[in-house]
Amino acid sequence: MHQLQYACPTTLNECLLLMKEAGAEAMPYAGGTDVMIHLRERASCVQNIRLLVDLAKLEPLHGIRLENGMIHLGAMTTHAEAAASVLLHEHAPFLAAAAATVGSQQIRNTGTIGGNVCNGSPAADTASPLTALYAEAVVASASGTRNVPVPKLYGRNGVELAPGELVTEFVFPSFAGWKTSFIKLGRRKALAISRMNVAAALELQDDGTISSARIAPGCVFRSPDRVHEAEELLIGKAPSRALFAEAGQLSSEEMIRRTGVRWSTAYKQPVLEALVERALLQAAGLPLEE
Repeated sequence: MHQLQYACPTTLNECLLLMKEAGAEAMPYAGGTDVMIHLRERASCVQNIRLLVDLAKLEPLHGIRLENGMIHLGAMTTHAEAAASVLLHEHAPFLAAAAATVGSQQIRNTGTIGGNVCNGSPAADTASPLTALYAEAVVASASGTRNVPVPKLYGRNGVELAPGELVTEFVFPSFAGWKTSFIKLGRRKALAISRMNVAAALELQDDGTISSARIAPGCVFRSPDRVHEAEELLIGKAPSRALFAEAGQLSSEEMIRRTGVRWSTAYKQPVLEALVERALLQAAGLPLEE
């Protein structure tokens, strides 16, 4: 492991000034569940890092609160805290569900929502529900702050933040009253990285028809995104297995349109169709099996 300096600022301003001075040689340290592996393996992404900036004592990055109909989720919120949050279970239940699937209990106790997103992996479980929620990341630097929709954080090489920038929180509207679900496919039923996942949300009218929908598959596109054509298909219709199967087909067609036909397409196409259908059935409270 190469030599590193370590800083543990106690205020956000102190942290941002440290990161500004160190520039591209500084790396924020949240839960460390990925950073420590990168350092131990001397991964290319940490070859030029000389300063680890521990975020543990930065109070503004912790906690979950509801303010004027918007949820503010601190980037240092752990997966365990998100999974257990009464506020998230009421206002964004599929985000709490996704957080509960990450790694082991030890990883969930340490790993953070901010780290899960900013690591830039397309398999990040919380990125899909955050995308469905159309969450914005609040990105801070010594020069000020900017709000960036979560999908827009991603570039060709994962999450692309400028040197000295730090995600401090995620902000999204309350989805209280929506029917939501999160489904994940891995090599095992637990302790597995997503091979594919789907976050789905439905808002129903009094007559039971769908007034609004969100479908956000993970590990499918270059960066997290929604399938707008499949969402629009559902509007004004009553939930049904046939309708949701059609939404699954539109989702797979969108995947192929964006990524082309690859060796894995023969596997991914039917799996994505099935996961989207199952996620929508689960959200609507319909039986998963006929």
